[in-house]
Amino acid sequence: QVQLVESGGGLVQAGGSLRLSCAASGRPFSGYAMGWFRRAPGKEREFLAAISRSGGSTYYADSVKGRFTISKDNAMVFLQMNSLKPEDTAVYFCSGRYAPTSWGDSYYFRPYDYAYWGRGTQVTVSS
Repeated sequence: QVQLVESGGGLVQAGGSLRLSCAASGRPFSGYAMGWFRRAPGKEREFLAAISRSGGSTYYADSVKGRFTISKDNAMVFLQMNSLKPEDTAVYFCSGRYAPTSWGDSYYFRPYDYAYWGRGTQVTVSS
């Protein structure tokens, strides 16, 4: 069983930056495609960014394109968030799924594509 743990959330002023990290307990991320989602109060879970198992392919939601960057290595997956806005306030979740090489180097952006989820980290952006 893969357990994901997010870190790096906090309170930041509008226009500021945060870098979220996600680690998997007990195993490396090699062979895993990863994603980031968020849930704001009273809203549905929202896809933000995805990265393929190799890290060679990425995909972003329009709401964060150009501001957020997803990256990964064998031990961690990251979400660099710049130019933060008050509407970015939410709980941010890391997600992962095993992606064998026979499936190609794909990314995934639907919640049900992912088998593993972290508990989330709170990001609050003040105006």
